[in-house]
Amino acid sequence: MKTGHKHVLAAAGMVAAIFAGASAFAAEATKIAFLMPCTQCADRWETKDRPFFIEAVKALDPTIEVIALNAEGDGNRQIAQGESVLAQGVKAIVINTIGETTAVPIVRQAQREGVPVIAYDGLMVGVVTEGFVTFNNELVGVLQAQYLVDNLPEGARIAIVNGEQFCAACRAFKVGAHKVLDPLADAGKIELVYEAEAKGWLAANAQRAIEQALTATDNGIDGIVAANDTLAQGVIAALRGADMHGKVLVTGQDASDAAIVNILNGLQSMTVYKSLQQQAGAAARGAVALANGEDVSGIFPEVVTTESGDVPALLLQPTVVDVSNIGDTVIKDGFTKREDVCTGTAAEACTF
Repeated sequence: MKTGHKHVLAAAGMVAAIFAGASAFAAEATKIAFLMPCTQCADRWETKDRPFFIEAVKALDPTIEVIALNAEGDGNRQIAQGESVLAQGVKAIVINTIGETTAVPIVRQAQREGVPVIAYDGLMVGVVTEGFVTFNNELVGVLQAQYLVDNLPEGARIAIVNGEQFCAACRAFKVGAHKVLDPLADAGKIELVYEAEAKGWLAANAQRAIEQALTATDNGIDGIVAANDTLAQGVIAALRGADMHGKVLVTGQDASDAAIVNILNGLQSMTVYKSLQQQAGAAARGAVALANGEDVSGIFPEVVTTESGDVPALLLQPTVVDVSNIGDTVIKDGFTKREDVCTGTAAEACTF
């Protein structure tokens, strides 16, 4: 009887050990970090990029845990978040750096620990990441400026509100716009009457800039290049204060729901749509592959050359969206829903 009892205990011990091992295995699920820069600078990060990225990762491997954190525009906070996810044992990090050097310490620490990093949207200076996914950012500025030129008469007076110039993409938007506008201004075909930089990419700073522009030009503005939709909101607020809303062409970028509503209401002329599902999906594929030690050359088939070396990259193409093609772009792609933008007075223009 005693021997039998010992066998039962031994068997029970083996079963317990098996379950304990299984629990430990389950607790060690692969983790991937998705680090975002801010909320106020653009609402895309929480409403689009985060859910699209998590959804794409889960579609590839539902057992992977995604740690998604937002630095809210604080560089020190972003570095601390990077240190935190590394301490939690992530196998890959996808990060949009606040400034082009902000996240460099995170990348260096990650690479020392053998953790690969994908730069998302913004390229970093001083490091070579294992991947980089973004859009053709200079083309964004070209599309914005060209839209104004194509829809305004010769001699039009144009103002520019750039975002703060602390990243490569930030500068690329500005370069693209000037590539279109400067030759026309030099030829006397348009007037560049005002240009400002909205610190922090905040709508309030864009509003203040355009209020100053309207005062300086005695309301003599026909079109405004606003670098993204958040800045466009500030621009529209300034125009409203001068009773000029809907009378001045305003550009944007990101195809936010607020921007689409403004376009439908005639307050914003266009936005540059970047398929964030496509961007987040590519980043997710790259992160999962890197976390599994797999080759990512097929995911990042291009190269961006920097002073630190060649960065494997995927460069996606942006699209102009205005009132004529909302249904065929952001609605058709599932980027947003008809019921989310066809609200209030905007519903009257929803003929798609």
